[in-house]
Amino acid sequence: MGGLLALVTPLSLVNAAVLKVGRGVGCVAVAFMVAAILIQVFFRYILNNALPWPDEAARFGMLWMTGLMAPTAFRRGGFVAIETIPDMLPSRVGDTLSLFLLTISLAVLSLAVVLGYSEVTGFGGRFATASLYLPTSFGFDEWFRIPRSWMMASLFVGVVLLLSVNVELILRSLVGLWGGRDRLPSITGADIGGAE
Repeated sequence: MGGLLALVTPLSLVNAAVLKVGRGVGCVAVAFMVAAILIQVFFRYILNNALPWPDEAARFGMLWMTGLMAPTAFRRGGFVAIETIPDMLPSRVGDTLSLFLLTISLAVLSLAVVLGYSEVTGFGGRFATASLYLPTSFGFDEWFRIPRSWMMASLFVGVVLLLSVNVELILRSLVGLWGGRDRLPSITGADIGGAE
């Protein structure tokens, strides 16, 4: 069990630090998304002149917010889950069932990493977005069309972070099965949304 604790403790610290940064960037993405939507509402319904870029910009913000916030929700137990079956079972059997489900999640997330990477580097990632541009000069006379791969990178980053959290949760489950749950580092904010 000492070896597992030696693995889970640094992984827990790394996940906590990376996910804290992810939550901060995710909050900025939410603010960006809301601002883009409000701009579109103003131009479309007040000025009766819809802009082409706010819908795509809001989608960009939403994808990055999801990719950066979902791992925190997963780590804290904030995903929707049916907990009645594991709670009805004896503690050891319920923990084994949770470990089995986390192992299935590991397999699915491993495939998702491959798919996410192929979205970023594959055929679809070679195109540019339809209406998102960045200025490349201070005079705003030169513009760069944002590649679609920047948007799809949110999927890849989110799945990699979910995979890292999943590995941590599997290690935590193994330590818990072997009676070392009290020696695990705590997950801050794990009581949010009723999660324990």
